[in-house]
Amino acid sequence: MKTINRFLILLSLCLITAVGCNTEELQELNINPTAANELDWRFVFTTGQVWTAENRYVNGRVHMNLGAGMAQHLATQSVGGERGSGDKYFYHIDSHNAYMDRVYETSLKPLGEVIRQTGPEGLNPTWTNLHHMAQVTYILPMHIMTDLYGNVPYTEANKGVEGIFFPQFDTQEVIYNDMLSKLEAAASTIGTGPDDVGSADIFYNGDFTKWTKLANSLMLRLAMRMSNVDPSTAQSFVQKAIAGGVMTGNDDIARVPMSSGPSQWFNQNGISRALIPDDWGADNMLSSTLVDFMKERNDPRLGLIAVTGPWGGPYNTNPQEQVGMPNGFDTEDIAQLLGVEVAPDREITWARINPVLLDTDDPFILMTYAEVEFLLAEAAVKGWHSGDPAEHYANGVRASMQQWTMFDESLVVSDAEVDEYLAANPFDGSEQMIGEQHWAANFMQWYEAYSNYRRTGFPELTPVNYPGNETGGTVPTRLRYNTVEAALNPNTATQGTSPDNMTTKVWWDAN
Repeated sequence: MKTINRFLILLSLCLITAVGCNTEELQELNINPTAANELDWRFVFTTGQVWTAENRYVNGRVHMNLGAGMAQHLATQSVGGERGSGDKYFYHIDSHNAYMDRVYETSLKPLGEVIRQTGPEGLNPTWTNLHHMAQVTYILPMHIMTDLYGNVPYTEANKGVEGIFFPQFDTQEVIYNDMLSKLEAAASTIGTGPDDVGSADIFYNGDFTKWTKLANSLMLRLAMRMSNVDPSTAQSFVQKAIAGGVMTGNDDIARVPMSSGPSQWFNQNGISRALIPDDWGADNMLSSTLVDFMKERNDPRLGLIAVTGPWGGPYNTNPQEQVGMPNGFDTEDIAQLLGVEVAPDREITWARINPVLLDTDDPFILMTYAEVEFLLAEAAVKGWHSGDPAEHYANGVRASMQQWTMFDESLVVSDAEVDEYLAANPFDGSEQMIGEQHWAANFMQWYEAYSNYRRTGFPELTPVNYPGNETGGTVPTRLRYNTVEAALNPNTATQGTSPDNMTTKVWWDAN
């Protein structure tokens, strides 16, 4: 037994010696040769870009239900909950929570990390092109965040790693001025750095010229947004954007390419997912406000966006036979409106969005050239831009009518059709006519339709006053804060937009 013990002790000493003499070899054994040992920030950037299209959860609850409903592009007979809070001005917790609850984490967090790691204190401070492209991309959902809620976490957002668990709320004025400064820096810097982003950029495949146009175009959007509350600053940035070069054609449209798979929660088009029959959004039909606007003007876009008939067809595609659903009615009200005992089948009565626009791999639009032209037309009318407002107006109408081929090649409007429309509906030089066409052009960009309506007051929507609504029959002017943030972050009460209801106006809403 003693001999065995001596042998084990000797063996242990030998093993200790062997380990001590081969630590480098053992350390190498602990390294996975197939695993990446550092992040490629371009990959993280791509992830943030995809999430700017949100997903079916946010698109269904906020973009479509609230934005499209309150801007009267869509309507529903449903009441309450997710399906009826939009065009009837109800408060539904999930819908009001959704953008703040999801977008900080899904899109802003990865983009914020790319900005940090490619900044002066980051791991790759020379990647200046990627840094400023991430800044521009970050502002796309960030400005929607503050447009929906007002004051929100901005300078301290997504800084839990730095020990900031209850971020301060910045005023919308501070947020807007900072975003404009960052866009100005991005527009003058993108393309001057040594780094190549290439195919990691799913918007423009690394085309720095198009990125410069997007930065300036977004600068134009934000500057015009504050035109009623700080006209001097707005005019200054409008002129900087124009001088720097904005979008010049539909090829410059900022959009997220989507996919038919593999994840309905990540890379499938969330608007499409929310509107197809297996989801609750299918109850939404085209609003009579939008359909009547287009029918009265013989607008060729109506033949592209509207059909009537059950999902899967057959469809009635005749534009002049499309009937929009009135906003603010339930099935009983609809029956009374039509003078019948039972409400008719909505799918064979009311116009719906053309299913050709609802493939799960259809692109998600972030900003269009048409919008840029309408903003330029408005700036020219204000005297902030030397261009011809009538020319910009006509360019905006043409671009809006001809942009839909990005969804399907069959959705064509010829130059002759556009010319005929412009001749029959001549521009009268007013901001109202620009605002009305801007609203129509924002179809499927419902955050913009809702925000630009609040800013301009055009078109002159007729509010609804469905029993039990939250606003007393006026179009809501903001969303209520995320309930979890309001409950846990004490800064919500002291620094947030107050009172936290649906009739308080955000800072730029001085109409």
